Amino acid sequence: MTVKLINKDRFNVFLERLASGNELVAPIEEDGNIFYRRVTSVNEITLEADAFCFAPKGHFFPQYEVLYKYQQGSNALVLEEPGPAGPSVLLGVKPCDARALLSLDPVFDGNYKDAYYLDKRVKTTIIGLSCRKVRYNCFCRAFGFGPTSGEGADLFLTEVKDGYLAEALTSKGEALLKDYSDLFTETGVDGALQEKEQLAVQLDTQFKRKVDLDGVKARLDNMFEHPYWERLARKCLTCGICTFVCPTCHCFDIIDENGGGSNCGSRLRCWDACMFTDFTLHTSGHNPRPGKKERVRNRFMHKLKYHLDRYRVTGCVGCGRCIEKCPVNMDIIQVIAEIKEVG
Repeated sequence: MTVKLINKDRFNVFLERLASGNELVAPIEEDGNIFYRRVTSVNEITLEADAFCFAPKGHFFPQYEVLYKYQQGSNALVLEEPGPAGPSVLLGVKPCDARALLSLDPVFDGNYKDAYYLDKRVKTTIIGLSCRKVRYNCFCRAFGFGPTSGEGADLFLTEVKDGYLAEALTSKGEALLKDYSDLFTETGVDGALQEKEQLAVQLDTQFKRKVDLDGVKARLDNMFEHPYWERLARKCLTCGICTFVCPTCHCFDIIDENGGGSNCGSRLRCWDACMFTDFTLHTSGHNPRPGKKERVRNRFMHKLKYHLDRYRVTGCVGCGRCIEKCPVNMDIIQVIAEIKEVG
């Protein structure tokens, strides 16, 4: 692993050069919230924020995506697929969001290869960034990583006194350091690594809520019919905000959109949510998850059991977004504790 240092003045040059040769996607403030957006000017980039409204999964799995356009030709239906993705750099990805991509990868790169996701994934270099503080509802430690962990990133940055410590974790990260070698130095790396270690210790003391996952999956194995789910579901509004802000949720629907005439249109993929009433509704009228109890149960089972059973990685990374955004204070940390009590 190559480790180097870049000072803050050169870091701005680094960003300018990244943006000139790639599609650069980074945190940008809009209406008081932070979103990952395509950068038109590096002055827009906000790396100081400690929380982003949505995860960067939307770069690989957009909320709305055209799969193809169709038009009735003289003899047959003509399909037009979107062109391949170009090279891109995703900047400022927090450790929980980088780790979340490792949960999404086996979904889209399993027995069925999702060409739309994989094309963008292969052509994107991910630059992660250590957290500056721990928010109240963060609990990434419960899943075996922390606010200075780089898993899932290609190049991982940590802000230090003299600039940014840069650790190349993959061949893509090594290529970045090589391509921009004139901006990075090995001078001061040892001191920067010590600063990162001190930051990790400092951040570890900031976790306010302790979460112990030991035994949770074993209890869930025998809780499918437990009355706890009925009690838990009573306050849920089934609004779906928990799924839309989640960095690992990946449910989608396929819809056809008329193009303004009877013989043309587009086929779209758009995010869907297992919390919605019609998500599992069959054409026959049968719904295997007819009530809130079944849908709430499925959500927490998926995060803490089903995804782990199928892909050997959890479907939650402890980012805390679902807790912060839920209008009725549905709290996955509290749910974990209650599962251990009643299961």
